[in-house]
Amino acid sequence: MHIPQYHRLKKQLYRLEGNVCRECSHKFFPARIVCPDCKSRQLEPFQFSGRGEIYSFTRGTLKSHYAQEGPIALIKLEEGVTILSQLTDVDYDQISFGMKVEMVIRKIREYGPNGLLIYGHKFRPILN
Repeated sequence: MHIPQYHRLKKQLYRLEGNVCRECSHKFFPARIVCPDCKSRQLEPFQFSGRGEIYSFTRGTLKSHYAQEGPIALIKLEEGVTILSQLTDVDYDQISFGMKVEMVIRKIREYGPNGLLIYGHKFRPILN
């Protein structure tokens, strides 16, 4: 990932910011340019709460440019959007369907010993 690309993704990586359609109120993460439901371009930024529950999960590696390792889950956010993310601060044997989780910021990748550090969102069980 190059520095300009990282800069463009910082709202998505750090704040879980997507968008919402002004026409049909459909919410998206990551942000889109056009609403696939009503084809409107009238979209505005939307800040997701970062809280939700595990819809499904698996052990393994998320094959992407982030090269994450560890449990991966589909998280259904309180706002109704389902996203794919890595789980952290939990052993695989402790994970269960419907487990309440919250977003945290963690290191995702390091590019070389003196390279760019990439941080972003992961989810952990709610401690309360």
